[in-house]
Amino acid sequence: MTLHYTSGGSAAEIATAGFNLVDVSSVEQLNALPAGMKGLVWLDEANGASLSFIQKVTPFIGNPKLFGFFLADEPDPTGKWGVYATADNLKAESDWIHSNLPGAKTFITMMNMGSAANPDFSNTFNPANTHIDYYGVDPYPVQTGTSAVDYNMIDRTVAAAVASGVPNSQIVPVYQTFGGGNWTTDTDGKFVVPSTSQMQTMMDHWDHLVPSPAFDYAYAWGSQQGDTALGNSPELQAFFLKHNLHNVDDLPRR
Repeated sequence: MTLHYTSGGSAAEIATAGFNLVDVSSVEQLNALPAGMKGLVWLDEANGASLSFIQKVTPFIGNPKLFGFFLADEPDPTGKWGVYATADNLKAESDWIHSNLPGAKTFITMMNMGSAANPDFSNTFNPANTHIDYYGVDPYPVQTGTSAVDYNMIDRTVAAAVASGVPNSQIVPVYQTFGGGNWTTDTDGKFVVPSTSQMQTMMDHWDHLVPSPAFDYAYAWGSQQGDTALGNSPELQAFFLKHNLHNVDDLPRR
C-alpha cells in the first residue's frame, strides 16, 4: 500500500487531508504519532556515518512507528547549487541505518543537474552507488511564462531519473502543491498553485509512470518562501483527502 507524505505540517494537521507518513525530527514527535501513522525522520545529514549522524539516528532504534530517514534534500554532487554530498558518504549513512535499524528505509530528493526542458541526473546518486532505498523526483510544471502547462515535464524527468540508474520501483513522486512567494523557475518565472484539475492531470502522468510507489510526497504542507502551500489551500486539501483514501472519482474540479 502506498503511504502518503507531506512536509512541514503536524500529524494532526496533515491527517485531515488523509496523509499517513509524517515529517518528524525527534523521538518525542515520533512517539506522539497516532495509530496508523508512521514517521519519516528529517536528518539533513550528508557527511557520512559521522558521530553527529550516529547520535541523531541511534535514539530511533527499535521504534515501531519509524518508517525511515530523509537523509538530505537535493544533495549536490558538485556543491555548486546546494549541500555538497558524495555518493560514498550517502552510502555510508544508508548502510549504517540498514545495519542498525533493520527495516528502516532511506530517502533523498534528487537534484536535477540539467533543466526542466532537458532534465539530467547522470553522475549523481542511485541505488548502485548509495544503497539508498527511495528517490524523490520533483518536476513542478504549473508555472508562469508558458501558454499551457507542460505536463510532459513529469515524463521527461522520470525518464532522466531512470536513465541515471534509479528504477521506477524506487522513485517517489513529488507533487507540486505550492505557488507564489520567492520561489523562481529555471526560466525566471514563478510557480503557480495548481487547481484541482491540474493536480489530477499531474497525477494521471505520475500514475502511468510510477503506478505503485512506496510513498508519494505532496510538496509541501507548510510555506517556506512566502508561498501559498497545501496547508493554505482547502481545495487541494479536499483533493488529497480523496486521493489519499483512494477515491478520486467524484472530486470537484475547477
